[in-house]
Amino acid sequence: MRRAISLMENLATVVVLAVFFLVLRMFRIIPMRALAVKERLGAFKGVLKPGFHFIVPFIDRIAYVHDAREQVIDIPKQRCITRDNVEVDVDGVVYLKVVDAQKASYGIGNYHAAVISLAQTTMRSEIGKMALDDTFRERDKINDKIVMEIDKASEPWGIKFIRYEIRTIEPSANMMNTMEKQMEAERQKRADITLAQGEKQARINVSEGEKQAAINVSTGEKQKRINEAEGRSKEITLVAEATANGLRRIAQAIGQPGGSSAVKMRIVEQFLEEFGKVLAHSKVSVVPGRIAELQTYFQGLSTLTGQTADVAKAAQPQQPRSAK
Repeated sequence: MRRAISLMENLATVVVLAVFFLVLRMFRIIPMRALAVKERLGAFKGVLKPGFHFIVPFIDRIAYVHDAREQVIDIPKQRCITRDNVEVDVDGVVYLKVVDAQKASYGIGNYHAAVISLAQTTMRSEIGKMALDDTFRERDKINDKIVMEIDKASEPWGIKFIRYEIRTIEPSANMMNTMEKQMEAERQKRADITLAQGEKQARINVSEGEKQAAINVSTGEKQKRINEAEGRSKEITLVAEATANGLRRIAQAIGQPGGSSAVKMRIVEQFLEEFGKVLAHSKVSVVPGRIAELQTYFQGLSTLTGQTADVAKAAQPQQPRSAK
């Protein structure tokens, strides 16, 4: 009896566990980030989206679960040859997303491996169409081309390629050494050009300074000559004005009674003074032959002007020192 009761208890436990297991198999919760593919008796039944779902035990099953988020796949480094026969090592990263869980499950066995192989093949093809310099300048163009080619080829896989990014483009060691020498030569060339331009500008500045200095000197000389000319002009004007005033006064004096005689006497006095200076300082004197008449002329003129005989005596020439 006890054995029968124990057997019944064990059977009940088994039944409860079986029921619990069946309940667990009947209900499935799909998380928000996943897409599940349901099969019924081995055939595709449908795609289960995130949420709570009922599954018939032993008839339905979850065959595939795909990540619905954007996935990142590293593309290993590979060696490519450019159009100008330069070897470069290129790697990258591809961003994709599963948009059709059925195609991703039945269209290809392993879409990760397929994406890597397709990306490497397309990358080699695109790099081979470009020269080395173009590969560095046109990365965006290469990325867009690879995405377009991979997206077209992977359409039956239910995958959407979002973008592709080249991570590194690394030439060989020999090419890197050559490029460094070329860059050094370019830098030296730019430095020489900059130095030459600086020296040229310095010479231009010096010549401009000398030119400006010469202009300043010539301007100063010109102004100096102008000032001197203006000074001489003013001097001549003042002398002329003084002479004119003197002549007017002399004319006025002549018009007065006895003015004519006074003027003549003044002229004789000035003549005698100058003649006496000539005789006193000259070594050779030229004396008129009729010196007696000249003395008589002075005496008569002295008498006419009311002067004493001292004037004639002063005007009498000294004995010549030599006459040759």
